[in-house]
This record gives sequence, structure tokens and C-alpha cells, in this order.
Amino acid sequence: MNDQQIIDLYFARDEQAIVETDKQYGAACMRISLNILNSRPDAEECVSDTYLGVWNAIPPERPVRFGAFVCRIARNLSIKRFRDLHRQRRNRDLEIALDDLANIAAPSEDRAAELAHDISNFLEKQDRLDRLLFMGRYFHFCSVKELAEKCGLTAGNVSVRLHRTREKLRAYLLERGYQP
Repeated sequence: MNDQQIIDLYFARDEQAIVETDKQYGAACMRISLNILNSRPDAEECVSDTYLGVWNAIPPERPVRFGAFVCRIARNLSIKRFRDLHRQRRNRDLEIALDDLANIAAPSEDRAAELAHDISNFLEKQDRLDRLLFMGRYFHFCSVKELAEKCGLTAGNVSVRLHRTREKLRAYLLERGYQP
């Protein structure tokens, strides 16, 4: 079943939409949640909450990129759950990744969608490896070591590439009027 058919099921308020969403994107949502939470039970709960979030958002939303829409909900719920569960004990990799991005741009609430669009445009202009590393680190929250193993690079090389991409992104966003 394709994404448009699944979205149509949501608009028809057919519970089969959740089953189809799980078939298509359940594994990706679980991987994102596990990378953030490091706990299968917590990740499973976030994935279940993701489907509720999608159910509540569609309608009225009609996402253009359904997979990205679902994964974003899973990611945001997992980060929220992480913060709620680990006020004292922190996932050091996640904290570092969030801190890395926090210093790039702080949009006002009315420019958040514009910022997401600008970041997407920036990433489209980067070479494939840098784009994959950036998304792996800052969207899927993979560790530097894990990215290095997946891409056949050293951890130092991955860190340097990520640093350079962040610096290019910072300059790109400053040109567009964002403040750090």
C-alpha cells in the first residue's frame, strides 16, 4: 500500500491506517526511538504513541512526505520521553547531538517551518555522504561510532565532516537572517 492510500485511510478514519503505517514505518520509528531512549519498552511505547499522534494529526494535515511526517512524530515523542525519564541521568550522545544543533539557529515560533525548509534546502546541496551523516546524527541520533562503522570511516573523520557541515549550515542560515 502506498503512502497516499494510507493517508486516505486516515481521512476515512479507518483503523487499518495504523496497521499499514506500522507495516511501512514501524521499524524506522522503532530504530529512531531506540537510538534516543536505549530502552525497548520505552521505545515501543513511543512508537505506539506515534500512531496515536498521526491519527490525531490526519485530518486535517495531509503530509506530502508521509514517512518523514511519521518519523518526525516518533522522534519528537522520543525526545520528550527521554527528557521526562532522564532528568538526572542523561544519554551523553543525545545531549551532545542536541547541543551541537542548539548553537546553529534559534528561530522564532513563526519561522520554525521556514527554518525546517531552509535546512532541507541546505542539505540537498551537500554531497550524499555529508547529508547521510547529518541526518543519521541529528535526526536518527546515531552515535558517531555507529555512523563511522556504517559508512566505513573513522570516528574522527565522521566528527570532522559533521563539524564542517554544521559550520556551513550556520553560515547558510546567518545569510538568511537567522540568529544563533
